[in-house]
Amino acid sequence: MLPRQSRLFLDYTSSHEPLAPFFTSTPWDQSWGRSIPPQDAAHRAVLADLLLEQNRHWGASDKALANIERLRRGAGAVVTGQQVALFGGPLFTLLKAATIIRRAQDSGAVPVFWLATEDHDLAEADHVILPARHALHTLRLNTDQPAASKPVGDLPLGPHIAAVLDRAAELIGGTPEFDLLVAAYTPDATFASSFARLISAAFADFGLVVIDASTRAFHALGAPVLLHAIEHADELESALHARDKVLADRGYHSQVLVALGSSLVFLIDEAIGARLPLRRKNGSWFTTGGPSHSGAPFKPAAGLSGPSNKTVYSTADLLAILDSAPERLSPNALLRPVFQDYLLPTQAVIGGPAEIAYYAQNQVLYQAILGRTTAVLPRLTATLIEPSIAKILDQYELTLEDIMSSHADELAHRLGARTMPIEGKRRLSATGNSLDDELDALIAWCESLDPSLARSAQVSASKMRYQMNRLRRLAANYQLQREGSIRRHVDTLSFNLFPDRHPQERTIGGVAYLARYGTPLLATLVEQASQDCPGHKALWL
Repeated sequence: MLPRQSRLFLDYTSSHEPLAPFFTSTPWDQSWGRSIPPQDAAHRAVLADLLLEQNRHWGASDKALANIERLRRGAGAVVTGQQVALFGGPLFTLLKAATIIRRAQDSGAVPVFWLATEDHDLAEADHVILPARHALHTLRLNTDQPAASKPVGDLPLGPHIAAVLDRAAELIGGTPEFDLLVAAYTPDATFASSFARLISAAFADFGLVVIDASTRAFHALGAPVLLHAIEHADELESALHARDKVLADRGYHSQVLVALGSSLVFLIDEAIGARLPLRRKNGSWFTTGGPSHSGAPFKPAAGLSGPSNKTVYSTADLLAILDSAPERLSPNALLRPVFQDYLLPTQAVIGGPAEIAYYAQNQVLYQAILGRTTAVLPRLTATLIEPSIAKILDQYELTLEDIMSSHADELAHRLGARTMPIEGKRRLSATGNSLDDELDALIAWCESLDPSLARSAQVSASKMRYQMNRLRRLAANYQLQREGSIRRHVDTLSFNLFPDRHPQERTIGGVAYLARYGTPLLATLVEQASQDCPGHKALWL
């Protein structure tokens, strides 16, 4: 049903056999629930202690704390994650959390939500879209932060959050669930801590465990993955290029461009706090974008040239940073899942269509670093249909697929034509049919006389049919003008169900539905996440 899905994802979800060599599981596979990745007791003890400290700080429920103790004693985990966007981000955040909870319930695992706090694209995280009666409203937080590429999770919300909350209250306020938002998003909170408090409180009854692995302690625990990425950079890059070729040969595209000399690791600049990609050339590592101060000043080597603000490092320099300040080194998008599944006893990872495509690419990293591949399963994907929207769909006998497959203008014209008086429909139909019959007969007669005359007749007939169709459109437009509610209803359906030609789940903030329908909505999502089919669902609220 959803448009613009990648062929890789469609092939992955349409086969009951793993799409080798990219995946070791299918959406229907259950074997992952019977195998827990081995971790020694000391690792689990440190992991549990760190999780307890964080989750208590965020006000986690007793069920969540009990689940952390289960991890300490040897339980496995079902994991998903998301960038720490304002107010929890789009609806799919709730869908992800609901899916890992359901999969964990079915397998006896612990649901763990990974906060992607080290992402540095503030423009993706500083806003949320909330619906009102006849429009969508984008609420954006001005953080007064410099343009440097700092990890978003550490950024404080600041005093401007009060005005954003006031505006949100006008749109979705007045419920206990909105109070959770107010309690989490305070001026002294960060993007990470506010997101963590909100999702912990919303899913308190389900024992959801939340992790922010950007701290020094977590990076020290996961240092072996970063160490491998630094010491074996050439081999890992070659493996990724080979995988990219396999993807291309099969007609798929790579989710992440792996350029020559790129690495899997970012470095936090000590002076400005920017998160900068590490690159390699002629045996050296370097960053660009920050001042030359934390490594050796840049000195062009043979074949190596660059701007004066480039900072160059040796492998030994990076290993020293990993030892003394591991939090300064972080994995990129391809390495991050491997880092995650080294820290956690991950039995299965839950992702959306784009995220699942990442795993087709980084499966070679899993094998090289962990010696195993984690099962990848699709999250619940759904459009929520509210009662007022369902009433309009029923009034016009429309389906969700009608909304997704037709542009609003096209759909409005179709409905305008449908509501035309029966006498007008009959006259247009009769005239159009008569015109077609007469033109067909005329073209056949011209063909019997001369082929060139027939071609001229076909051109003239095409123009006449065009004018007939134009008359139909004009009649539909006239009906639309008389029935102004049709266009308003079509626009309402479009911005609620398929805003700006994008899925609702990727556009509208999940907190809007949580505020309107309360925590029972979350129980519904958890129930629906047990679906046997990985396709898109229409959920009638």
